[in-house]
Amino acid sequence: MKSAPTAQDVAALANVSQSAVSRSFTPGASVSEKTRSKVLLAAKELGYRPNAIARSLSTNQSRIIALVMSYLENQFYPLVIENLSQELQKQGYHVLLFIGQTNNFDADSILMDILQYQVDGIIMASATLSPNLAQSCAASGVPVVLFNRVSSISQSSLVSTSSVTSDNYTGGILIAKVLAERGYKKIGFISGLENSSTSIQREDGLKDGLKQYGLDVQFRSVGQYDFNQAKVATRELFSSKDHPDAIFVANDHMAIATMDVIREELHLRIPEDVGVIGFDNIPQANWQSYQLTTISQDVDKMVRATVDVLIKQIHHEIQPEHIVIPSNFIERNTLRKPTEISA
Repeated sequence: MKSAPTAQDVAALANVSQSAVSRSFTPGASVSEKTRSKVLLAAKELGYRPNAIARSLSTNQSRIIALVMSYLENQFYPLVIENLSQELQKQGYHVLLFIGQTNNFDADSILMDILQYQVDGIIMASATLSPNLAQSCAASGVPVVLFNRVSSISQSSLVSTSSVTSDNYTGGILIAKVLAERGYKKIGFISGLENSSTSIQREDGLKDGLKQYGLDVQFRSVGQYDFNQAKVATRELFSSKDHPDAIFVANDHMAIATMDVIREELHLRIPEDVGVIGFDNIPQANWQSYQLTTISQDVDKMVRATVDVLIKQIHHEIQPEHIVIPSNFIERNTLRKPTEISA
């Protein structure tokens, strides 16, 4: 049986060193285009394919990033997976995806699975970071970046943990301003998970913003970032004759469920009877049947910042950073327009 060609065979045919062969197949490595072309041509002629596993053993880098997140019912996160995967591939890394089955997924349950792959870094989106996980990753020298979350764990436990989020608090303040200036008085809020930093910050911004107008949140229910639970939460807000004239729903995924209940079960009009505003700006928010007014999270900027800070930490170029990306108001058709406010 003919043995597989080796890097030494490629080096001999291309008349270069073995290290030049290795650099030619290593993304971002320093090698001239002339040398790379000679190596790739020789490799093609010999039928050589580099062994990524062997390379990771010699360099002590797997070039694998673990991406940990909860289930993908919320359409914001499939966009995140796609963009993160593409951005990491540009940098020569590959994604190993771990998906939990609940919105409140605890990554500790798969900690050993993650670390046994010798990943170079971890990105956690919509998953819980515990002190145990933070300390284990720090001890292993594996940097962690929280995507769209911040942790309540003390900084002493977050030796290697960074975070990238939207400006959720300011987004909440902006929503309060829009609702107040458009004449809404009886404001309702449907939260996500009660321990989620995104939901907490958005609600805090809403409350603080409303105070500036002498208003407060009069109606509140919990949607848990779940479509069906958001329907239950909406029914709770309208269970008595006194109900909201506007609802801020902590994300678009739940806001669509809220709109379905208001229109199909309660037979109320949006925005004439009830205003609705969400957060995320998922593609479905722009569907003709919804046209949801919302706050947009800039996924592209968030992803680029996440990959940048993670790779810099892998190479020990920076200390952990906590980056906040501005969010933007997207006007559609689920709130009164300023011109529709009666004098």
